[in-house]
Amino acid sequence: MYFSNFVGVIALLIAIYILWQIRFIILLTFAAVALATAINYLVQLLMKLGIKKRGVSIFVALCLLLLIFAVFLWLIFPPFIDQLQQSLSLLPLVVDKIQVWLTWLQETVPEQLVGEIQKLENLTRDLPGIATQVVSNFYSIFSSSLGVLLNILLMTVVMIMLLASPDPYIRLFIAFFPSFYRRRAAKILKKSEIALVGWTKGILFNMLVITLLSWLGLTILQVKLSLANALLAGLLTFIPNLGPALSCIPPIVLALIDAPWKAVAVLILYILIQQAESNILTPLVMKQQVSLLPAVTLLAQASFAIFFGFIGLFLALPLTVVAQVWIEEVLIKDILSNWNQKSDRFQ
Repeated sequence: MYFSNFVGVIALLIAIYILWQIRFIILLTFAAVALATAINYLVQLLMKLGIKKRGVSIFVALCLLLLIFAVFLWLIFPPFIDQLQQSLSLLPLVVDKIQVWLTWLQETVPEQLVGEIQKLENLTRDLPGIATQVVSNFYSIFSSSLGVLLNILLMTVVMIMLLASPDPYIRLFIAFFPSFYRRRAAKILKKSEIALVGWTKGILFNMLVITLLSWLGLTILQVKLSLANALLAGLLTFIPNLGPALSCIPPIVLALIDAPWKAVAVLILYILIQQAESNILTPLVMKQQVSLLPAVTLLAQASFAIFFGFIGLFLALPLTVVAQVWIEEVLIKDILSNWNQKSDRFQ
């Protein structure tokens, strides 16, 4: 008995070690499953609209998504590269303006802050050299992204395989549960799919609204590249807390080239949009869907980013949505709420 327990513990530790070593592949697999689940909703919608064959529906759905992605790239990259070149040429002017403001601040603020302002002034003098170094290393950064492209290709292939024939993979997943729990596991898996699709629809709606509001506000303020920056703001909505903070940096820099008041106006615009998204859009959209507590969202992002890097940060929310369903159904309902009941109720 003791020997069998010892072997079981050793086997468990080996399994955990192997899973940790292939954690990146597991995350890519989850990303493929999440994408396949979301696209499968579109495939089923196309089949209801008249495209009866599943293979044709999958092909049409993928073509629509590729078209949307191509349009997005066409709207973002050409003007972004052109504006980046113009911004680099205007960077010395921006540095001069910042140094003038810092000189004014040194004359007006208390003496305790003068040292910090001088450090900031020294940093601004180095900005042109830093920007030039980043641009000169762009090719090496681009060449190192080959691994990322291969990972995306792998994820896409797995996603298409899951879309083409999902039932065998579902049966394989359920087979890992004890026989008395498999029917229950299938129900929980279905709830996870519904929760993931609902969250996807909600986040896509939020991205669309934030894109429109950002584009309207930046256009009124006459900020350059208003459409590109609005699309970037909508895209980064996928990463709560951190995404909005990152999305406001490019339009603020572009507005700063024109006038300081315009940069402040852009910052206020983005704060108002994010407040509307947090207090109006998210509660409204997620009312009938799975909702995540803000603290849970932030902790999940921090934890996945620490353990799995950028891909963990990117997948933190869908992972949390699915994990929440399984924790509620398995841990809370089936174990903690029914501690003394027998396992035959799952049959």
